Amino acid sequence: MCGIVGYLDRSGSVDAPVGAKVLGMLEALACRGPDSSGIALWGAPAEGLVLRVKVGEQGDPARAREILRLAGRHGRVQARATGASIIRFEIAKADAGALAAAIEAVASGVEVVSMGRQLQIVKRVGAPTNLEAEFGVSHMTGTHGIGHTRLSTESRVDLSHSQPFWAHGTPDLAVVHNGHITNYHRLRRGYEQEGVRFYTENDSEVIGVYLARQLARGASLQEALEASVRDLDGSFSYLAATPDEFGYAKDPYCLKPLLVGERDEAVALANEEIAIHAALPGAYRAREAGAAAVGVWAIPRRARHAGRSAGRREIAGRGLDGPGVLR
Repeated sequence: MCGIVGYLDRSGSVDAPVGAKVLGMLEALACRGPDSSGIALWGAPAEGLVLRVKVGEQGDPARAREILRLAGRHGRVQARATGASIIRFEIAKADAGALAAAIEAVASGVEVVSMGRQLQIVKRVGAPTNLEAEFGVSHMTGTHGIGHTRLSTESRVDLSHSQPFWAHGTPDLAVVHNGHITNYHRLRRGYEQEGVRFYTENDSEVIGVYLARQLARGASLQEALEASVRDLDGSFSYLAATPDEFGYAKDPYCLKPLLVGERDEAVALANEEIAIHAALPGAYRAREAGAAAVGVWAIPRRARHAGRSAGRREIAGRGLDGPGVLR
């Protein structure tokens, strides 16, 4: 029953109100997942790395200070902000892997929730309105974002099991997923034998690991998504994004819904159209992605490519509907 949403502003401006758009879409789907919610947003590039770190389920000011002190050994820490459960800071010229390992060694409940020059993830237990109360996401700007509201069916309800999932170790890559990856345990065992650490018992986490491995081998995001349709078993629709691309993939049996709404200025995706209405009021082109469908949009960069809009490359799986109707 989880709700997934995605939004791309085609203007290329890093000041687009993406936070408000994604939050509105999640609030429209709040009935699908009251357990937890979260948003991943890609904004203006920072000079160094931007980190959001889970201090603990209830927060711990002393632990937050220890994390910031330790991070300072790896680089100059700046732009600090502390919330109830997550702290945010920027650090210049740090080794991403060494920094994450050092921070997570502070205590068992500490986890790097997101890391990247453009990616920031905020999430917490409860309804999407909690995101606004703690993080003020309606004021966050960027080029694109994805979001998730969760109904737990197997794994426990806490901040770590909430989505979006950052692909740990790969800056700026994140995913949201609705469905069930039935070969999760086999994939996880193989990755663990290669030294990959998993942070949850949530099958969705393996998608980020899978995509990170594909991208590390030189695949494009589109190629990685296409491969996932072949290699992941189960019923799924998921969204994934990097600073440069934004895409989706659906299982070969078309068991999980995913709708695509487009206008000249924006793209919105969700597993219920009520969320697309929230992001694109008025008329837009709408269709349902079909079985084994993969779609990828390039992120325009207005500063570098003035006047260009986001293009779309889509691979049609079996049963992909036509261009849709104007609503």
